[in-house]
Amino acid sequence: MTVFRQYHDGEEAALKFHSESQIYFCQCDAQHNLSFFELLRILSDAAVEDYNQRGMSWQMLRDNGYAILVSRQSFRFHKIPQANQKITIHTWEEKSQPLQFVRAYEIADSQTGEKLVSGLSNWLLADVNTHRILRLKEFTLRPEPQLQEEHDCIEPGKIVIPENPALLTERPVWYSDIDGNGHVNNARYGAYVADCLPPEYQQKTYRDFRINYSKEAVAGQLIQLYGNFDEQNKRIIIAGKQKENTCFEAELYW
Repeated sequence: MTVFRQYHDGEEAALKFHSESQIYFCQCDAQHNLSFFELLRILSDAAVEDYNQRGMSWQMLRDNGYAILVSRQSFRFHKIPQANQKITIHTWEEKSQPLQFVRAYEIADSQTGEKLVSGLSNWLLADVNTHRILRLKEFTLRPEPQLQEEHDCIEPGKIVIPENPALLTERPVWYSDIDGNGHVNNARYGAYVADCLPPEYQQKTYRDFRINYSKEAVAGQLIQLYGNFDEQNKRIIIAGKQKENTCFEAELYW
């Protein structure tokens, strides 16, 4: 019987969380590679569980008036995880930026230790009721992280949408897209990105994936998905828009 462990190590201000798991068939795309949706989901779950096991559950944060919202994520695929592969997710908080928490990730092969994915994300502290952005110094439920390491992925940052991107498709926001916060779960946008790509781009092996979250989308809205394909720089930019609002932007490199 395989036993998957979850554990922390390190000093309190440089604490790392480790979660062992397996990539299952249903988490993969038609090429048997971990899908963008599942990548975002399992790493978001790891971040949430890191806090859970340190006494900061979603309910506890809510009771204290806080919501922590992911704003930007960036990932480098060294070797895309595949079906039936046993993995270990490593995640930890790093020294905060002036307005955003910083969290790092690594996915490694549990048997060989080979690094498969590395990533960084930025998170905003918000009032749970008004969603007003709060100053990070107001968050005193855990020691301020001090860890800072070198990373081999692209920094999370602004994604510039080129002029006149092509409309690729439209997608309704369905009930199953919505999470307990009442809007589209951030991981679902990974599926939006993959689904709107033309078939020849769905089959590419990507090196980098960045995604930024702008305006929350809710059930019943219609998301228009625009794309720009830059063959010279081997880059795709996807924007999801709802009327005059941009819900998310994503960037892919192959």
